[in-house]
Amino acid sequence: MNMDTTATLYVVGNINVDLIMGTLDHWPQRGTEVMMNHSELRPGGSAGNCALALEAMQVRHRAVANQGDDGLSAWLGSYFPHSVAHWTRYHCETSLTVGVTHSDHERSFLSNLGHIVRLTAEDVLNQLPLRASEGDIVLLCGTFLCLQLYNEYPLLLSELQQRGFTTAVDTGWPPQGWTEEVRQQMTQWLPLCDWLLLNEVETLGLMDAENLNVAATQLAQRLSGRGGCVVKCGAQGAGCWQSHQHINQPAKPVTVVDTIGAGDSFNAGFLTALLHQQNITTALQWGIAVASLAISTQPRRYPDWHQLQLSAQER
Repeated sequence: MNMDTTATLYVVGNINVDLIMGTLDHWPQRGTEVMMNHSELRPGGSAGNCALALEAMQVRHRAVANQGDDGLSAWLGSYFPHSVAHWTRYHCETSLTVGVTHSDHERSFLSNLGHIVRLTAEDVLNQLPLRASEGDIVLLCGTFLCLQLYNEYPLLLSELQQRGFTTAVDTGWPPQGWTEEVRQQMTQWLPLCDWLLLNEVETLGLMDAENLNVAATQLAQRLSGRGGCVVKCGAQGAGCWQSHQHINQPAKPVTVVDTIGAGDSFNAGFLTALLHQQNITTALQWGIAVASLAISTQPRRYPDWHQLQLSAQER
C-alpha cells in the first residue's frame, strides 16, 4: 500500500495557552490559598492539542487560527512555526485556560475570553486554498469557545464544502450546557458536516438521550451522509455510526497520567487515517492508539508514525 499523500489536514479553532495545575479535590474557601503538587504551562486548546499531535507524527497539516498581541502571543506562536505566519493578529490578550486536575483523573477548566472569541470565518477562509486538493480535510474545534466563528458556522461550512473540503467538527461541551437553543443552532449546519467527533457525554447531551446507540444513530442521519458520527468513549474505546453500519473498536488498558487533550489526540489519529484513505476500523484504531499513548506518557509522546503506516500495510 502506498501511504504517501499530498492531502492536508487543516485544524481550525481554539489555539490558546494552557496552565495545568493539580491535584485538587475540594474547591477552596474564599480568601484561602491552596498549594498544588504539580503545574505545567503549555500550548493547548482543542485545535492546539490536535495540531501538536500532528506535528509530532509529521503528518501534513496546517493550524488555522488567530492570535493576540500580549506577552504570551509570541511564545504560543513559536510552537506552530509552519502556521503562525498566516494567523490574523488582534489587539487583545491571549486566551488562557487553567486546567485543574482531580485525583480521579477528571479535570475542570477556567478560561478567559481572549483572542479565540474574535476568530472569524473570513480569518479562516483567507488561510485556506480556494480549491481543496483531493482528500483535504478541515477540522473545526472548540466550537462553542470561538464565539464569533460559531455564529458563522453555516456560512463557513457551506463555503468549505463548495471549495471541495471534507468537513469534520469536534464541538466540545457548550459552557451554557445543551440548551434547546444550542440544539436548534446546530440543526442549521449539521447537514453540512461530514464527520462529527464527540465524546459519549456530549453525544447524549446533544440529543437529550440516555441511549448512546440511539443518539449516535440519529446524529449520523442528520449529517451530510459522506462521513459519520464518531463517539469517543475513553477506556472503552470508540465507535463510528454511519447510515449503513456501526463499528465499535475497544481500547487496551493503559496507566493514565494526564487525560487533557485525549479526544484531540484521538482526532489527530482518526483523521490522519482518513487522510491516507484508510477504512473506518483502521481510523478508529489509529485514533485510539494516538490518544492512549498521549494520556499515558509524561512528557507526552505520540505513536511512531512509521509504525502506524506499517500496521496499515500489514492488514
